[in-house]
Amino acid sequence: MPALFVSDLDGTLLTREETVSCYSRERLNRLLDDGMIFTYATARSARSAQRAVEGLHLHTPAILYNGGIIYDFDRDETLRYSVFGDDEKRYVLSVLFEYGIVPIVFSAVPGRERVAWLAGNETEGVKRYLARRQTDDRLVPVYNAQSLIEGTVLYFKCVGPCEVLARAWDILKFDSRFICIFHQETYQNDFWMEISPREATKANGVRFLKEHLGCALAVCFGDTSNDSDMFDACEEKYAVMNADSWLKEKATGVIGYCEEDGVAKWLEANYRRYDQKNR
Repeated sequence: MPALFVSDLDGTLLTREETVSCYSRERLNRLLDDGMIFTYATARSARSAQRAVEGLHLHTPAILYNGGIIYDFDRDETLRYSVFGDDEKRYVLSVLFEYGIVPIVFSAVPGRERVAWLAGNETEGVKRYLARRQTDDRLVPVYNAQSLIEGTVLYFKCVGPCEVLARAWDILKFDSRFICIFHQETYQNDFWMEISPREATKANGVRFLKEHLGCALAVCFGDTSNDSDMFDACEEKYAVMNADSWLKEKATGVIGYCEEDGVAKWLEANYRRYDQKNR
């Protein structure tokens, strides 16, 4: 029964250019080609994540939308998903609007995946997010609240100043129907608030994959609050040097910076130990 290795993307495996470095790609591919069971757990969607890890020889299903979807790219198949009910998505939107927060909403409608936002109400953080994704054909500007939450809603993302988002976070974080994650945007002063259905967690994604793949243990890598529950679900957990200090306290150990290929270097040095242990 082999080991499962799972890495967060932004701030952990990826550089500030939102890509896997040439060094990490080369080293990880050697291990992947040798049979390492490695994947990622991210708040990103399938397309955004695929673009970020382009060139990696990945064959293990990925954890997307902070655990909202477990997707097998090789089989083009969703293995597990968790979505908002109609009343739940309307309630979340009403709370956000009450505090003047206009989210980006990730959803699916027949035939396509959508990333929708209310046109004309973009914060600087949202403008920055959209500018990095100008060629993404999932982007859909909408002009009323009902259109914003049309279809099957997977995930709400809010980007803005800490003091603005914190007011809604103080309400939603106590609602047992939701997971509400609040953290500073990587490399920026803005904060992100990410709202998902209760079952949509990286921890649940790791537990599912561990059983699905028949792995004896899980080892993960992360940097911030949306990795905390994943740390709780793994036998070993490693924080990159640039991680939040409190997450480092939860970690089995602290590895190198994301900008210095910390995950790849740790795996290159340690993978064989797990490979032999579990054969």
